[in-house]
Amino acid sequence: MELVGVRLQLPTNQPVVLLREATGTRFLPIWVGAVEATAIAYAVEGLVPMRPLTHDLLKLVTESLGGTVVRVVVTELRDAVFYADLVLEQAGREVHISARPSDAIAIAVRTGSPIFAAPEVIDEAGVEIKDAEEESEIEKFREFLDEVTPEDFAPPPER
Repeated sequence: MELVGVRLQLPTNQPVVLLREATGTRFLPIWVGAVEATAIAYAVEGLVPMRPLTHDLLKLVTESLGGTVVRVVVTELRDAVFYADLVLEQAGREVHISARPSDAIAIAVRTGSPIFAAPEVIDEAGVEIKDAEEESEIEKFREFLDEVTPEDFAPPPER
């Protein structure tokens, strides 16, 4: 996945992280909190705080213990909530740590680690946009975000 950026859903001003398939036309919107959105935006913009923020601290701790962030994977969408794994490697051993997608993405941006999403997550929550020009795609997606709510991604009620 490619991180398109952090946008605000209007009129609520709810932050949304936009991921796009690297080789496809679907976008994956993930609603996040304001603090997490800011942390991701800071990292994307290359802003370095005077003192490390939580995600910077996790990166430093991981590196000081001899680990590396291998990748981030958005693994699941359950009850309108996204789940992710932060995949670390230390001493040749791979470790999967369950994390909120917003935190995992904030760390991935800081470490330059790739971001993936399980195909079933993209199939369930991905939004396909088929325009030739990216700016047009993003504008249409913004219009979609103006109308959609997190509840729209909830599974249908059981019968």
